[in-house]
Amino acid sequence: MARSSGSTGPTLAVVAREAGVSVPTASKVVNGREDVAPETRRRVTEVLDRLGYIRRPRCEAPKPTAIVDLVVHSLDSTWSGAVLHGAAEAAHEAGLEVVVSAAATRSRGGRLEYGWPEKLYARGSSGVLFHLIDLAPAQHSWLDERRIPFVLIDPANDPPPGVPSVAAANWQGGMAATEHLVGLGHRRIAVIGGPGRTARDGGRVAGYRSAMAAAGLPVPSAYVRYGEISEAGARHRMGALLDLPEPPTAVFVCSDQMVPGVYRAVRGRGLRVPRDISVVGFDDLPQARWITPALTTVRQPLSEMAGAALRTLLRLMTGEVPEAIRTELSTRLMVRSSTAPPHHAPL
Repeated sequence: MARSSGSTGPTLAVVAREAGVSVPTASKVVNGREDVAPETRRRVTEVLDRLGYIRRPRCEAPKPTAIVDLVVHSLDSTWSGAVLHGAAEAAHEAGLEVVVSAAATRSRGGRLEYGWPEKLYARGSSGVLFHLIDLAPAQHSWLDERRIPFVLIDPANDPPPGVPSVAAANWQGGMAATEHLVGLGHRRIAVIGGPGRTARDGGRVAGYRSAMAAAGLPVPSAYVRYGEISEAGARHRMGALLDLPEPPTAVFVCSDQMVPGVYRAVRGRGLRVPRDISVVGFDDLPQARWITPALTTVRQPLSEMAGAALRTLLRLMTGEVPEAIRTELSTRLMVRSSTAPPHHAPL
């Protein structure tokens, strides 16, 4: 019996010769092709069995790794590192590749630059995660028309109906921050929110108001301040609070990024944190542990939020319908050195 050069069995050429057919025809039978006459198939199959031909499994071409885009507001922000870590870890577990871009650094007002959709489409991205990005209605439509699924991470405002998002439990965090101050004995508690009274800051301020109401404490309108998220803006707003006839003994600041400005305003009046003013932040950014005194703040689970968003995106990519359009992850109060019972000496 004719054998191949190895000891694994006859070659396809030997099978074809024995069956009286061409090698391509024998190959069609081996690979299960349908364009072979029944009698020819029977004859080739008989020879394959008689000679003990080993049908080796076909090697399929490897499937290309799916790509997802992570679009962040800015690579310079302290939020981006935590978001990237969570998204990359979840993507690795799912066998996905992540492409990171900071489109908003080349745009104005937090909206994406023109031209990014074409770049996204050219890359063949299977889905997109947006962090701290406001999408225009036309951009929502562009993604929908091309059936590119997307998920928003920590959106400033409530997304349009049907747009999936993952956020922190802002109301819960605002309430926990204020309850902590109430529990220390503070009764004059102010709040400093971010710009434009966004839904995100609105949730945090609403939590503050709920905790104050539950404690039976008044909220003077002068105790609620909004403005841009910057040290300079926070310093100005804290100064205005200290100028009140009855200044607060504690303040809930809706973003850790504003806290250095609050500290400077307090120190500029010859006062100290927390002896004269207790301060609670929101986010638990790295600087919350480095600043002096270390900041009591509400931890926003950014890495976990990004991981949850990636897993939601993966379900959308495979045609599943997510169980919930909006997912909220719990926050946690991190108590450090910036809060203490009120000092009763006059401010």
